[in-house]
Amino acid sequence: MQTLFSQDEIAGRVAELGREISSFYQNKELTLIVILNGAIPFAADLMRHISIPMWVDSIAVQSYCNDASSGQVKFRSQLKLPVENRHILVVDDILDTGLSLQRVKNYLASMNPASVRSCVMIQKQLQKPAATQAEWVGFSAPDSYLVGYGLDSNENGRNLPYIGLK
Repeated sequence: MQTLFSQDEIAGRVAELGREISSFYQNKELTLIVILNGAIPFAADLMRHISIPMWVDSIAVQSYCNDASSGQVKFRSQLKLPVENRHILVVDDILDTGLSLQRVKNYLASMNPASVRSCVMIQKQLQKPAATQAEWVGFSAPDSYLVGYGLDSNENGRNLPYIGLK
């Protein structure tokens, strides 16, 4: 597998994102909502670099089956913490079609938060625009199948410390 982003590159960029997010949300009630399972490594590293108090929750959604987008988003879990009047930052591993992130953001917006924004580790460079955009992006990547640092191929490869081209 060809390495696209090394462990050191990822660590440096995640630290930068943490500083940017901390500055943006200073003096606000922040809740991170982590999209499971792919965003676990990214979210764990990111929250260590966010220097302001925050709550952390998670939600599981599924849109891929056998390494391909199904075109549908299934919610597999619900939130545990309230989001009303809080600033919500959705953390996800990858933004390609944007369908999953859009559905999650719309779902959260229906619960009357103070705001809903997102941070993704990877945004794919696609021919057609994604259904939604992220306010914070770690890296831009080619429209190829990626594995590592939470990204998987049929649940394999999530534990790799780098992101590679499958």
